[in-house]
Amino acid sequence: MTTIYKSKEGKRIITEKYEKYLDNLPFDVEREYVDTSFGTTHILVAGPENAQPVIILQGGNCINPMTLSWFSPLAEQYRIYAPDTVGHPGFSAEKRVSAKDQSFAHWIEELMNHYQISKSAFIGPSYGGGIILRLATFIPDKIASAILVAPAGLKLGSKWQMIRDILYPLICFHITSSNKHLQKMTNVMSDNSMKEIDVELIGDVMKYVKLEQNMPKLTEKEELVNYNAPTLVIAGTKDVYFPESKIHHRAKEIIPNLVAFKSYEMGHFPSEEYLAKMNQQIEKFLEEYYEEVDIVQSSI
Repeated sequence: MTTIYKSKEGKRIITEKYEKYLDNLPFDVEREYVDTSFGTTHILVAGPENAQPVIILQGGNCINPMTLSWFSPLAEQYRIYAPDTVGHPGFSAEKRVSAKDQSFAHWIEELMNHYQISKSAFIGPSYGGGIILRLATFIPDKIASAILVAPAGLKLGSKWQMIRDILYPLICFHITSSNKHLQKMTNVMSDNSMKEIDVELIGDVMKYVKLEQNMPKLTEKEELVNYNAPTLVIAGTKDVYFPESKIHHRAKEIIPNLVAFKSYEMGHFPSEEYLAKMNQQIEKFLEEYYEEVDIVQSSI
């Protein structure tokens, strides 16, 4: 049986952390399993039943409730659909799916068909942003508007810096299990602002999960010629993976309807201060650019 976990005990620890994180979300969450051609997908659903849909895609090598927690204010106004990405930690199928072809686009399409959602706003941090760009390439008419937060799929940061600041501490952590190396790595990821619960979670993922090492494909300009949805890109100047200095020009160059680009002095993982600012920006963007779509959604 295909598994992304290094052991059954490791899987138990990660899923327990998932449940703990889920219990701490400040809103009620429904859960459903949806069968797709890429494997069973576990989905978290929140917000008013008849509100406009917002699909939130988790970061890579992460857990869905952590990413979802970043955008908690949106659950007051929108119907949130947050799937556990197949092949990543969580309760979805563990088979890896390529983020370099049309696979994830069709996975999202199948999920939307299940809920009878013809078109939706999307939010994707990191790896999730890269998945949205695959959808924009292959099935762009599914996107009403998009928010890409420190997204993969545009431009990578310095490989040397990632080796020095992420890979080397990770190797040392694997060898010694010392929190000193874990803290060094998570400080770089978050510009010294990561919550303790997230530090522990990242450590457990590093220990117990066979990490997805393939980034989403870097999107080419010609791939987005049919994509016209209003798009907001948010980036961090201190992001080691996808720094604002790298992705700003690229986003302007290839995204046809880039209506706003916002940068903050944050790392790849936003602090509480920057999350508040981001959510204000996102709410304003959705109010202005989320075109009206027919709400034909099935209740679960």
